[in-house]
Amino acid sequence: MTTDADDIAAPPSLIQRLRHAGGSRLGPWLGFWSWWGRALLTWVPGRLRALLGLDGRRLLLRHDGGELSLVLEHADGEPELARLPWTPADADAGSGILATLLPAQLAALPRWLVLPSATALRRPMTVPAAAADRLREVLGFEIDRQTPFAAAEVCFDARVIGRRGDGQLDVELVVVPRAAFDAALAALGSAGTGLAGVDLAADDGIPLGINLLPEEARARRADPWQRWNLAFAALVVLAVASAMWMVLDNRRQAADDFEQASQQLIAQARQASDQRRQVADHIEGMQYLDELRAAQPAMVEILDELSRLLPDSTYLEKLAVENGRLLLIGQSSEASALVQQLGNSTLWRSPALAGALQPDPRSRRDRFTLTAELAPAASVADAGGADAQPGS
Repeated sequence: MTTDADDIAAPPSLIQRLRHAGGSRLGPWLGFWSWWGRALLTWVPGRLRALLGLDGRRLLLRHDGGELSLVLEHADGEPELARLPWTPADADAGSGILATLLPAQLAALPRWLVLPSATALRRPMTVPAAAADRLREVLGFEIDRQTPFAAAEVCFDARVIGRRGDGQLDVELVVVPRAAFDAALAALGSAGTGLAGVDLAADDGIPLGINLLPEEARARRADPWQRWNLAFAALVVLAVASAMWMVLDNRRQAADDFEQASQQLIAQARQASDQRRQVADHIEGMQYLDELRAAQPAMVEILDELSRLLPDSTYLEKLAVENGRLLLIGQSSEASALVQQLGNSTLWRSPALAGALQPDPRSRRDRFTLTAELAPAASVADAGGADAQPGS
């Protein structure tokens, strides 16, 4: 049975449940993945898709009265394979009949039972877009409200018809009474063993693309690509691990090279620092010596001054300048007058005899030791300027 009722908006209680339930965050990504996979399959030749089992083929069983038709559904259409007379006696041996009639490649395809359109009640509805990822679960709560049956009395499924511009979905709730559902399965007999799903034919006979068979009763088909997928996954993991190891090894080698280059640069920097320190010490030493020389008269000036002030009867045995002091040791016949004569010099101060005069019988002169403090170079320069002023 069908219904021609207009679209019925979802009641407020349903909308509230959808708002609380929300949608799966992976929904958009899964939709993109499905679209992308279908787009890639369009570039694969049909024979290759059929060989790899990627053309979505399935074996449809249609039981109408006393006949059972076998239809092969794939992307290019639905060619009918066979039409068999089907009686209750045939139903008992149905599995053997199909195994004998069909080639092994077709017998291995997932089997689907297609119910006539008059078997189900179809109810169009409008729900929020958040229900797209949990449509069957959400509409299962509305069976009591939208159909004359209880949820335990039917087998149901839901499908999306279209999307509206306001963000709502046009959906359809498809309900089949459990009694009619069980009778259709019983009519198949053993041929209905291992069904992957139960679909419903539209008014034009084309399946709607739903599955009315409960989850626990569906036959699971082993994925022929599972081993290849695992092998490819292992290969990808190995490749990623190898790439990461190569990157890590390259980074480690680069770090070692950088360390070696850094050690060479550090050694060069230390050598340059030592040379800079030596140069700085040398410059400081030179500055210190220059300061010492600038702080006292030059030796040439001292010798010139002594040659000018000492009498001709005096000669020196030793002349020393140490720590700003002048030391003279020698012999002179006028040793007692040396202090007064040397006192007229501006190059030193406080000349004095150190110790007593010692007569030398051989030279008939007196041996003397005389000391004086050298005057600072600045005071010598001032005194020289003062002496030069009267004569200018």
